Amino acid sequence: MESQREEVVVAYYADLLSRRGSQGPDDLESLDEFERELVGLWLESCGLPEATAAGRSTAPLRQALAWLARSRGLGRPAVEWFVAVCFREVAAYLRDPVREQVRSRVAEALAKQRPTVVIAHSLGSVVAYETLWAHPELQVDLLVTLGSPLALPHAVFPRLQPAPVEKKGRRPPNVTRWVNIADPGDLVAIPPGGVRDGFLGVQELEGQPIHAFDFHKAVNYLATPQLRDVLDAQGT
Repeated sequence: MESQREEVVVAYYADLLSRRGSQGPDDLESLDEFERELVGLWLESCGLPEATAAGRSTAPLRQALAWLARSRGLGRPAVEWFVAVCFREVAAYLRDPVREQVRSRVAEALAKQRPTVVIAHSLGSVVAYETLWAHPELQVDLLVTLGSPLALPHAVFPRLQPAPVEKKGRRPPNVTRWVNIADPGDLVAIPPGGVRDGFLGVQELEGQPIHAFDFHKAVNYLATPQLRDVLDAQGT
């Protein structure tokens, strides 16, 4: 008897996050004022005292990222590139009308596919969270968030739609079960335990290292036994 194969569909919206008319490199010099503000807020959450990314000069920002790279045993060029790419996309999503365009595209994909399980990684977890709140008609049995910045103080958490109530977010009412998985060393999924502590109705699995260096990559999260066990328990 052949085992049933599950269909996997990816909701694509990266084109909506691209800066209009920009052909520049993904480096710190290319960050605009809002993007640099978000990086500064993130650095504060990483434990850097009096982190600042203000002004036109990237020198303070480079110094802060150099500190972060040293403290985590990471390569500085890789950290700078990661920050430039990551926060450009986060800032792009938080701006209107891109936010609504992204959520509409994801909602269309969910309405067409009617999945029982939604897996959302990184910024995608913010998109999925807001989309499911905005579209109560979309019923999901299981939402799995991976390496999520949903609880990131100042930069993401207070900007969520809907806004947290009494400093707490909530599981979307159309989601039966929500499970969060985060590498304890993931620089995006901070503060550690933040999703568990900042949201009602979410189960956060015991923190387990995902990868020594590429701790935020989706492919590494998707290969974890934690995710496999959650899907097996769901019958997927």
